Amino acid sequence: MKNNEDDSRQALFSEALRGKKIPILTLDNKWYRLLTEENRAEAADLEAQLNTLLKRQGKLNGEIKEIKKLKKKLMSEIVSLADEAEQSPSPEVSQKMEQNKKMVEECNERMEAHQDELMELPKEIDQLNFRLMLVTMNCCYDTMKENTEEIQVIADWVAQIRVELKKRLIKKQEMEQRNHAIYSYMHDLFGAEVVDIFDMQYNPEEEQE
Repeated sequence: MKNNEDDSRQALFSEALRGKKIPILTLDNKWYRLLTEENRAEAADLEAQLNTLLKRQGKLNGEIKEIKKLKKKLMSEIVSLADEAEQSPSPEVSQKMEQNKKMVEECNERMEAHQDELMELPKEIDQLNFRLMLVTMNCCYDTMKENTEEIQVIADWVAQIRVELKKRLIKKQEMEQRNHAIYSYMHDLFGAEVVDIFDMQYNPEEEQE
């Protein structure tokens, strides 16, 4: 029965997320504050996978920048070497030009491979992020359900205590009024010494003021 309920809930959450732009959860500080320690354990594997992909994406972008910088430098050198070869040809200049051209080709190949991988990464990141969102929604649902049940228990307890408190306050007031009536009667008979005679810790008349 529980599995059917979980499946229905997952289907409902998936439908709710359809077409929504979900921010990358592991880059959002608010996401971390949503989860308890237990919830984090449930999401830990997906969180780690997602962060690995994000790091890979960042690394590839960084490497592409470095490759472009190197390629620009190599192309600049090739232009200089071409001018030098035209003015005073030599095997060394030709060899250096060939090396640079080969390195430019390698740069192009590496950039192409990186760009191909970068084309696929956003899709993989979105899929993992979607799965992590489903786990998060499930955890939040359970937390809110547990909290709601506990809130009701506490609310019932508070209501009960209020009733009991009201009863006790009424009883206290009645007892104080009764003491005051007794004190007044005895005071009329014995005067102020009634406090000592009845070994009272307080003066009921003062309590009534």
